Amino acid sequence: MKNLLKISLLMLFAFGLTACDDDKSYDDPGLEVSLYNLSGTWKLDSWNNGEALADGSYVYIELSYRDGNEFTIYQNLDSFGPRRITGVYNLSTDESLGSVIRGMYDYENGDWNHRYIIRNLFSDRMTWIATDDAQNVSVYKRCPGVPQEILDAYKDEIEAEESEK
Repeated sequence: MKNLLKISLLMLFAFGLTACDDDKSYDDPGLEVSLYNLSGTWKLDSWNNGEALADGSYVYIELSYRDGNEFTIYQNLDSFGPRRITGVYNLSTDESLGSVIRGMYDYENGDWNHRYIIRNLFSDRMTWIATDDAQNVSVYKRCPGVPQEILDAYKDEIEAEESEK
């Protein structure tokens, strides 16, 4: 009986040692894609499947879920000077694609050129992949806000919009 107890304890101890996994590689699943987790200010870090932005170029997008899922984009990529673009966005779930974001610009300027699948959402970064072009991959990094020097360029426009509300 004593031997059976000793063997049982020895086997339990051996099992305990083999059950421990010393593998330190933990695959963080990230955050659930939700309006709340997307809310905030994001800066475009890379686009076109890994291309860095040219020196002096920027894209900031502010996503808000409180006032009708509004967005504001500050960018200087596709025009002669910097632009501030506003509108609303929608988040939906597609069975085959996952979470998809799409937007519509204010002043009847139409929809975004693409709908984007949101992947790898973490507290500090996320990836957007165009639903119609898998090579159109954009990586955004969360930032504390749009830099003041950029906001100053739109001060009058922002004040006018706030007074209309």
